[in-house]
Amino acid sequence: MSEKTNAIIAEIRTVICGKDIVILQALAGILSGGHVLIEDVPGVGKTTMALAFSRAMGLDYGRVQFTPDVLPSDITGFSVYDKNTQSMKYQPGSVFHNLFLADELNRASSRTQSALLEAMEEGQVTVDGNTYVLPKPFTVFATQNPSGASGTSLLPDSQMDRFAIRVSMGYPSPQDEKAMLEDRKDGNNPLHGVRCICSARELLAMQEEVSRVFVGESMLDYIIALVGKTRSHPDLERGASPRATLALTAMAKAYAYVFHRNYVIPNDVQAVFTPVMGHRLMLTAEAEVNERRTSDVTKEILKSVPAPKV
Repeated sequence: MSEKTNAIIAEIRTVICGKDIVILQALAGILSGGHVLIEDVPGVGKTTMALAFSRAMGLDYGRVQFTPDVLPSDITGFSVYDKNTQSMKYQPGSVFHNLFLADELNRASSRTQSALLEAMEEGQVTVDGNTYVLPKPFTVFATQNPSGASGTSLLPDSQMDRFAIRVSMGYPSPQDEKAMLEDRKDGNNPLHGVRCICSARELLAMQEEVSRVFVGESMLDYIIALVGKTRSHPDLERGASPRATLALTAMAKAYAYVFHRNYVIPNDVQAVFTPVMGHRLMLTAEAEVNERRTSDVTKEILKSVPAPKV
């Protein structure tokens, strides 16, 4: 079913101009069964891309605009008294969708942000001692404005680690921005023309195929060596967790799948290493003073660790 990925990418490109790498990375995140964090300034198409994916992949879609007054129960649901049955009845929260868009997640309080932790890790929520399983497939698409923007607060480290990748849209080139205007002449909205390429059930089948992509022993050693370097790099206060190792492997499998291979090669790992690792690493104070970025460190690590020959 990997051939469907080309058609999905083509549909997203009708809405998002000139961001092929971001589209590919986000698609790999979904196929890996992970969650996607899109960090950028307002107005560059973060929400639009999430909507386009939900329509192209036939996913039940839900969205919450996060603000300081959003409560955890708005996300997970709550119990109310039903006088007809004289018992408490559970009212599902907004997270019960195949694709849940947490729009501007870092504008909510830490307590509300943490309401997503169990959902993202275990695909379920617990309310009043009862556990409710989320629909499958389940993916969180979260958007956030850059740290330090007005009205934002940092996401908890435990939540950042649950995102498979973090990507940035960036500003379009003049040519892509002109194409965007052309596509929207006469009040047209390209989102309305996005075709459904696959169903939620087919996506589950694709995710199962991704999980079976072969990773050779030399590739496993390569992945472990790369992650290990993050834990000993002098510019990093904190390296990547074992969860990051799992995410890197799953993303490399998904990347191989998108290119219609049933085995992982070094290029797959290298292509996803920075978006998988960048948001999980913590720079030392000295590195921050020197205006180093985590992406600088990940690029250095990729250069320092020899790739296996395939």
